[in-house]
Amino acid sequence: MKPEAIETFFATLAAANPRPQTELQYTSVFELLAAVLLSAQATDVGVNKATKRLFALAPTPQQMVDLGVERVTELVRTIGLYRNKAKNLVAASRILVEQHGGEVPHSRAALEALPGVGRKTANVVLNVAFGEPTMALDTHVFRVSNRTGLATGRTPQAVEAKLLQRVPAKYLADAHHWLILHGRYVCTARSPRCASCAVRACCDHGRRLGAPTIAAGDEG
Repeated sequence: MKPEAIETFFATLAAANPRPQTELQYTSVFELLAAVLLSAQATDVGVNKATKRLFALAPTPQQMVDLGVERVTELVRTIGLYRNKAKNLVAASRILVEQHGGEVPHSRAALEALPGVGRKTANVVLNVAFGEPTMALDTHVFRVSNRTGLATGRTPQAVEAKLLQRVPAKYLADAHHWLILHGRYVCTARSPRCASCAVRACCDHGRRLGAPTIAAGDEG
């Protein structure tokens, strides 16, 4: 994807959705951290169902510690890998209480030191909670970046680095949200909806498919 196409790509996505948001539900930075930690290999819809119950009982790190691993495990058992996630969430909450005064730190190193928090989770928290122009790489962002030619690479780290280089600065704060939503609802893994894609003309894959045809009855 050429630089001029990248500008058009993001300008189009921004015009359609000027203020993109994560679909995870939360009311505090801690709840955001917890929701993202629980979201690996799970859908946002599934996580939201579980956290609705969980956050009603434990909306703070201390309350999460007090709830304990056994009870947290019961509350998140509908989510994939729930046992490890429950252990990590309680352990991370304990560190927040003991080392950070019950607050989520505004530091990549401190975030990644928490059990269950990797680079992607840290990037989401830094971006959504603290407004940093980070690029959280999930499967959607990785797929869309490679398929469109926006940023190609064999590893999430390689794609992340290229995205940070290629995405215009004015779009960086919201770029990963647009890419996630585009991958979730349009540029899907098995059957991408290229015929109805607003950024098809910018996309390397879309251009190879040729111009979209007009379906019968749509000429009008």
